[in-house]
Amino acid sequence: MEEIRLSHLRPAEVRQRLAACPVMYLPLGPLEWHGPHMPLGTDPLNAENVSLGVCRRIGGIVWPTQFWGTERERSPKQLRALGFEEDQYVVGMDFPRNTLPSAYCPEEILALLLREDLRQIRTLGARLAVIVNGHGATNHGQVLERLAIEFNHATDLRVHVRMAMPQDDIDHGSIGHATDTETSLMIHLCPSTVDLKALPPLPTPLHFNEFAIVDGPGFDAKGSPDRIVLEDPRTGASPQKGQAVSKQTVEELVNEINRILKEIP
Repeated sequence: MEEIRLSHLRPAEVRQRLAACPVMYLPLGPLEWHGPHMPLGTDPLNAENVSLGVCRRIGGIVWPTQFWGTERERSPKQLRALGFEEDQYVVGMDFPRNTLPSAYCPEEILALLLREDLRQIRTLGARLAVIVNGHGATNHGQVLERLAIEFNHATDLRVHVRMAMPQDDIDHGSIGHATDTETSLMIHLCPSTVDLKALPPLPTPLHFNEFAIVDGPGFDAKGSPDRIVLEDPRTGASPQKGQAVSKQTVEELVNEINRILKEIP
């Protein structure tokens, strides 16, 4: 298979690939708690897979995966929805019972790091940078969108930001954290990284605040009134589902980028 990763390309190969298709894909996501059954790199690994899949279809080059991301403290409303007291201090998915913290960085650090990535991507000669984002935090996404606005107006580098999930799930806010969908993705991409036996055996329920596994609607108090995971990875995860989600995301992003490329002189 032809090499498409920047870190593995020689200078002449970089110039040749960007001359043929001036796109650089930047996979991004933090090392973050995804339950006891999944790897910390779930978000960036998913973003990396989507980036490689799209690049193989369209062309261009994949920038080294960035294991960075940010989060904020949970609001009183979200704390109640997740089963915590309103005055608790919980950042992102770092719930009190987790055995390890996530590697979040402050928003200003993330902005500085990514601004430099984009500057270097522009210097290499790319005309379009596609930030493939694996992390769904609101403030994290706002940092990416602010940078896209900045570069799209202040430079000749076009920047496009896209979550590494199907658009319909993004629009409906139905993407859970470490539930059956993300677990399926990891079983499909890196099966050795998933251990469902690390979860309690059925029929023991998975409470949001015990495992930091949360259905998408659960963050907004629209999930189970008992704050129990309904999109249970023990019963709903499969490599087939992971492959289908990955394939759909890649197909959608291929179409998006092809439309953008037609707009670039």
